[in-house]
Amino acid sequence: MANHPKVSAQKRARERARQERQKEKTARRGEAKDRKTTAPRSGGGGDPDIEGIVPGPQASPWGDDAPWGEETPDADDEPDS
Repeated sequence: MANHPKVSAQKRARERARQERQKEKTARRGEAKDRKTTAPRSGGGGDPDIEGIVPGPQASPWGDDAPWGEETPDADDEPDS
């Protein structure tokens, strides 16, 4: 029965260490929450890569605005008379 007091003392030490770590974590979480609420938001609230893009249909980057399968009449394609 001599081993039991040693085991229970180790168990109490482990439990105390666990409680101490839990207190530290709680304190860190509280500090992070305070820091997050008091810190001003940076930027305009958007992704700088897509800042100038307008939603909706976009103009063709190649300059051909005709839908698929349709040809636009060019000045070069006029029939010879």
